[in-house]
Amino acid sequence: MADRRRSISETELEVLKVLWERPGGTVREILTALRPLGKQWAYTTVQTLLHRLEAKKYVVCDRAGAAHIFRPAISREQLLQQRLNDLSDQLCEGAASPLVLALVEGVRFSPAEIEQFRKLLDQLEDSSGDDPRNHPRE
Repeated sequence: MADRRRSISETELEVLKVLWERPGGTVREILTALRPLGKQWAYTTVQTLLHRLEAKKYVVCDRAGAAHIFRPAISREQLLQQRLNDLSDQLCEGAASPLVLALVEGVRFSPAEIEQFRKLLDQLEDSSGDDPRNHPRE
């Protein structure tokens, strides 16, 4: 991911998870969604977390109306990719293979998931050719 964002805290991640489940929300709506998850935070706490996420470019805010509407600026998949790249850089000198192997070893996958993996590997093989520049993380 070329656009590296600063890391986020676990509490910021909780707020971002709520935003992924909805098209957007006000501070109050997000606060209400957090309560059933056991988060008894004050309105100002959620507001501060949203502003931090906005400063870090994980959230965008529509200030056109009376109530500010917050939306995620990054998908769950994009954050996962960023964190896996960071982990690969930290533990595997940027090589993705050890990380992928560690993730899948000992896990039982359904036939549908295995088929999805096969299709992805076939696509990667077809698109990469023999050019070593097509393997930047290896």
